[in-house]
Amino acid sequence: MGKIDLHMHLTLRRIPRVGKLNLASGGSMLGHMDELGIDKAVLMSSGEKRSPFGTNEKNRQICARYPDRYAWMCNLDPVHPETVYDRLAACKRQGAIGVGELSLNRRLDDPFLQAVFAAAEKLQLPVTFHMSGAVGYSYGVVDDPGLPLLEEQLKRYTGLKFLGHSQTFWIEMSGDAPRSKEERNQWGKGPVVPGGRVPELFEKYPNLYGDLSANSGGCAIMRDETFGLAFLEKYADRLFFATDMVNTAMTFPLGAWLDKMLDEGKLSRAAYEKITRKNAERIFGL
Repeated sequence: MGKIDLHMHLTLRRIPRVGKLNLASGGSMLGHMDELGIDKAVLMSSGEKRSPFGTNEKNRQICARYPDRYAWMCNLDPVHPETVYDRLAACKRQGAIGVGELSLNRRLDDPFLQAVFAAAEKLQLPVTFHMSGAVGYSYGVVDDPGLPLLEEQLKRYTGLKFLGHSQTFWIEMSGDAPRSKEERNQWGKGPVVPGGRVPELFEKYPNLYGDLSANSGGCAIMRDETFGLAFLEKYADRLFFATDMVNTAMTFPLGAWLDKMLDEGKLSRAAYEKITRKNAERIFGL
């Protein structure tokens, strides 16, 4: 059995150029997925309004065309917080399996985000978030160095599964994580120093999960092989293989690295299978 990719961005029809990227369609990505050993991918949403990246409705349509190859998460535009529950409930009825990629550039204690978390908890929709280091700096929900606001949410919404993603989240794997917003937006590198906040939060809060997509997630694991393998084994039930691909030119090294670690006997088959497939099947019904 192949991998399940928990983080991908596609469009209904291929778009040759959006900024520096070309965006693949659901159909045009299938061959690339086959080459990478990916059986199924979960599509991230840009929200409800028109966008080059997949909206709720476009993702729903892609999944309707290729139900064996794709599933989707939903997202909401930051308006009318009093309707958040009803809007998320409608998405769930239409087939959404989670909320993501949540990237609104507001602090995690913002009232709209609080409404999303409360509704997602009630509806049992896990939330994948992209984190930023400052309001107005880069897209993504905002927390301070050391992730104090994330810890507040993990305490407040104990029934909600939070999937951490992006450089600003995964840089906190190491105890020497930087504090400036620019440095927090970089991939982690070098040996992991004990005392990182991400391992601490994983240890304390069973509702924290990890989206291992892109170079942010990949570097968090691969930067220090000994630490990374131990982290994978310890939290194998709460980590998800993912890529963050948007087109067929993209590949990320984590998938091949996981295969290599399994083949060399450095990563157990039980952990490998949970991370690359079984967790997605169990938690998201895939």
